[in-house]
Amino acid sequence: MKTIALIIALVVTSIFGYSQEQTETFSVTVKVANPLNDNGHVLIGLHTADTFMKGKGILNAKSKVTDGQVSVTFENVAPGNYAIMVLHDENDNDRMDFEANGMPKESYGMSNNPMLYGPPTFADAQFELTESKEIVIRF
Repeated sequence: MKTIALIIALVVTSIFGYSQEQTETFSVTVKVANPLNDNGHVLIGLHTADTFMKGKGILNAKSKVTDGQVSVTFENVAPGNYAIMVLHDENDNDRMDFEANGMPKESYGMSNNPMLYGPPTFADAQFELTESKEIVIRF
């Protein structure tokens, strides 16, 4: 009898422990409002403060511009603070190209669409994910 009670207690404890480990996840849909042309691809990255401006994001997508529009959805994203970075990689070399003076040759944008005169910071682009969102990026 004690063995059956112990087994039931362990099963119930395991179920409650497992249910608390699962957190609700959300989707983030990114739309690019105004690509200049249909050349190349648009690279989209979902970033945390640790990955922002340091390479690839925690989730990444590559999409063709179709009829002047781009839309990508990141699924199963845990709640938290994130930023979106977008690059229109017109020559398909998977990186941003720069002029001799250091200015970008290709269009780019980020969440919150900040107007900057220098390198962006995570604080400029961050948003809190507490529900599924649609974010529109303008170049």
